Order: sequence, then structure tokens, then C-alpha cells
Amino acid sequence: MGCGSSKRIKRVPGYEDPKVLAAETPFTVSEVEALYELFMKLSNSIIADGLIHKEEFQLALFRNKNQKNLFADRIFNLFDVKRNGVIAFGEFVRSLGVFHPNAPVADKIAFAFRLYDLRQTGFIEREELKKMVLALLHESDLVLLEDIVETIVDKTFSEADTQGDGRIDPEEWKAFVSKYPSLLKNMTLPYLKDISLAFPSFVVRTEIKDSDLSVGVNGD
Repeated sequence: MGCGSSKRIKRVPGYEDPKVLAAETPFTVSEVEALYELFMKLSNSIIADGLIHKEEFQLALFRNKNQKNLFADRIFNLFDVKRNGVIAFGEFVRSLGVFHPNAPVADKIAFAFRLYDLRQTGFIEREELKKMVLALLHESDLVLLEDIVETIVDKTFSEADTQGDGRIDPEEWKAFVSKYPSLLKNMTLPYLKDISLAFPSFVVRTEIKDSDLSVGVNGD
């Protein structure tokens, strides 16, 4: 990266030195620089301001900037660490780092917990679990009868809530996903391990199967 491009880049709001970001994430300096190229495409796709707005984020993930999507909303909110309604470059790289194949499993578990903790209470409640299951089914174009969804949620929740207090705490969540690691598979994007300037389209597809959702039903 030449001096000219470096000066140009630093005018982007929230820009951070690739060396700093590489030290704090599983990415190398060159990979962070490649991610910057991707970030600039996403952040200027609708509003040319060098920041990723929710509409741009949803367009990148789901190719639709208008459809209301709980899953997209949750991921956007977790990427938006500063809670200011936009994602800056540093937030983008650090959050994406959690999805790297080499990122610590503990980080993936914690991120997934916050994803399901819709009301941000520090616990996952049954209704939150149901909403996320329905959102994941919707993204996978799976349509299940209401009673089947209720059965999945009931069985899953009762197995995870080992204390039986009507909510799943972080330790219960950790134990549950350790038992069913397939629940974390969407927390890893394999292609992040081989980033180049010709980065593939950044599309997260929730390739979740019925068998993964029904772990509490059939116990496999």
C-alpha cells in the first residue's frame, strides 16, 4: 500500500491501521488490506460515505435491502459495536474475525449467545430462541408446522436449560453447543482463511438443516 493510498484511506471514518487490526484478529496485514477493498465496496453500495449502513449490510448478506430480517438485524447490531447505527472499518474487521476458521471457539460461542439474546438481558429466554429458530427456518426456506416448531423449541430449550429456571445462561449455552457443535457451524466462514483482493461476494447463507434444528427432538 503506497503512501498516497494510505493518506486517502485514512480519511474514511473509523479507519484503523491494518497492522493494529491484524494483531487483534486472525487476519494477516495483507488480508486486512484485502478486507478494506471489500469494506469500501459494501460501504459505498448505497450511501457513499465509507460506513456500512444497515441497508448496505442487508443487501450484502441477503441481496435485499428492504425486507425485514431478524437474523440480519441481529448480526448488524453485533457488528455495530459502538451502537451508532453504522459499521466502521475497525468494527467490520474485528467482528468478521470471529467468523474466521482460526478464531477461538470461545469467541464464537459468546457471539452466538449474544445473537440469540435478543433483549440483551444476559440470558436466552424461550421466546427469543423461538424467534431465532423461525428466522433461521425462513432464511433456509424451510416451512414447518407450528406444532413442530414448538416441539423443536421446547425440546431444545429444556435440554439447554439444565437449571430449569426458564432461561439459558452463558454457561448453560456453552455446555449445550459443546454437545451439539453443529449449532456453531454458521459461526465459521471457511473462505475467510484465504482472502485475496478478488474476494468472493460476501454472502452469508444460513445453510442450516432440519436435523441441526431438531437436535433436542431426536437426540442425535
